[in-house]
Amino acid sequence: MVENLSIASGMPMPKVYIIDDPAPNAFATGRDPNHAIVGATTGLLDIMDKRELEAVMAHEMSHVRNYDIRVSMIAFGLVSAIGLFADLALRMMFYSDDRDRDVNPIVYALGLIVVILAPLLATITQLAVSRQREYLADASGVLLTRDTEGLASALEKLRQYGRPMQKQSSSTANLFMNNPLKPGFFSKLFSTHPPLEDRIARLRNNATKM
Repeated sequence: MVENLSIASGMPMPKVYIIDDPAPNAFATGRDPNHAIVGATTGLLDIMDKRELEAVMAHEMSHVRNYDIRVSMIAFGLVSAIGLFADLALRMMFYSDDRDRDVNPIVYALGLIVVILAPLLATITQLAVSRQREYLADASGVLLTRDTEGLASALEKLRQYGRPMQKQSSSTANLFMNNPLKPGFFSKLFSTHPPLEDRIARLRNNATKM
């Protein structure tokens, strides 16, 4: 199936892996189409039919084709750099022996607020980018298979049967088709994935406009 999608998309054949995990999910990684890996969990293979599985693999291969992993790496690097500079600025403000004692305390207060908020805003921006790339991969996958309902049906099953994976890591959550982390307030607030309901609705709304 992946080989056929590779031929249809003009992409090199990625390596294909299966994760032994009952949670239905799929993933893609690789800095470019020549160094790509796609995979699926045993849980996904158990619940998807051929049409739905093809749609899921087209979605994951679209991530590679759109260089989403590279975009995520750049976004992560920028967030890390902003956090590093914010930490450096904070240390300079409070631990420098040469700081100007005559500076207005309001300036220090504003500086402290900026130092605290900068990493938070950078992280929120990174998550927003990740969510938009999921929408893009959905649309690109549909263009590859010409089957909107196949992907919508697959997302419906993920919404119905989805559950956290046995081995979880927030650092790699963005590589998966569905959020692999345990549900909770903070996991939803800082999720790398848009809600499945929104993705399904967007797919079907776009299909009616074609």
